[in-house]
Amino acid sequence: GSLVVNYPFDDDEEGIAIYSKSPDDAMFQQLALSYSKDMYPTEYFPHGITNGAQWYNVPGGMQDWNYLHTNCFEVTIELGCVKYPKAEELPKYWEQNRRSLLQFMKQV
Repeated sequence: GSLVVNYPFDDDEEGIAIYSKSPDDAMFQQLALSYSKDMYPTEYFPHGITNGAQWYNVPGGMQDWNYLHTNCFEVTIELGCVKYPKAEELPKYWEQNRRSLLQFMKQV
């Protein structure tokens, strides 16, 4: 896990970690930035976003499949390394992500 929003494509024809631009790349960047700009401005990834394949190659990933086969625009929001936070920590996650989530929803 990391603190980042990644967007399609998650793989490329070469099977290596290299930018893999989708036909809707600008829209995916806008969606990713709408979430990340308030959350991850000083993290490792510029503006808190990355093209999935540029970070690491994931052949057959769900966000690529949904985009290609159902026209669903999907991004992956990574909130850190803790996969199963304790119940008492959930309000903290909500407060940390509330504003970004609302900004993301406004993109609809």
